[in-house]
Amino acid sequence: MNGATVRELHLMEDFEAVSLLYADIWGSEPGDSPISGEIMRALSHAGNYVAGAYEGGQLVGASVAFLGEPIGTSLHSHITGAVMGRGVGLALKMHQRQWALARRLTRITWTYDPLIRRNAYFNLVKLGARPEEYLTSFYGAMDDAINGGDESDRVLAAWYLTEPTPSLLEVTELPTGAAHRVLNREDRPEIAKTDAETVLVDLPDDIEALRRTDPGAARAWRLAVRETLGDLLTEGARVVGLHERRRYVIQRTASHP
Repeated sequence: MNGATVRELHLMEDFEAVSLLYADIWGSEPGDSPISGEIMRALSHAGNYVAGAYEGGQLVGASVAFLGEPIGTSLHSHITGAVMGRGVGLALKMHQRQWALARRLTRITWTYDPLIRRNAYFNLVKLGARPEEYLTSFYGAMDDAINGGDESDRVLAAWYLTEPTPSLLEVTELPTGAAHRVLNREDRPEIAKTDAETVLVDLPDDIEALRRTDPGAARAWRLAVRETLGDLLTEGARVVGLHERRRYVIQRTASHP
């Protein structure tokens, strides 16, 4: 699938290879990988999901997930990392989906940084997951190359496996009356008040680059999206799509099915 072969992993040498790959992807030292081989070994042995993606025999991606609540229906995907640009991430998620369905699971959840545009597009449009909860500083301080210098706010996304996908659409035309709560003005966030039923929350062009070049602007984006997207999700609003791959389209009055 997409040039990559995905399989479950069971050997310690494979888990150690995944740990090293994750360290390389996240820019951390090998001993500070986001997850150790020992933890993956324990999770796999207990019946959870650990899989690797291979191209030409080389490990190019991996995913680790464990069973969650509601018991018997849900899988939580803790970490997925892949070499970019080759469809490996999609191959991993589709393998994970089939693994879950084979065990009669109907829902996969995971967290993602709501400021990273490519992740929002992949999760919400390409896969059809739904943002369900805003989690402030969920993992505490993180000092890897991707997250360093920023707070670890995350959105919990839920992928309903037995429903048609995608659930969210790439919006091409905005509804009449849609109004911005956060506007990207020269790569800085501008917050506005609005009572519109359809609310727009812009994203920065490249938050990872901004963390390196302008930490103050990156911090302003984090707080702006936390205050707007976070508050809206808490109030029961629903993200219904992305517009131009750069802004969330949020419906205040939409009810969850």
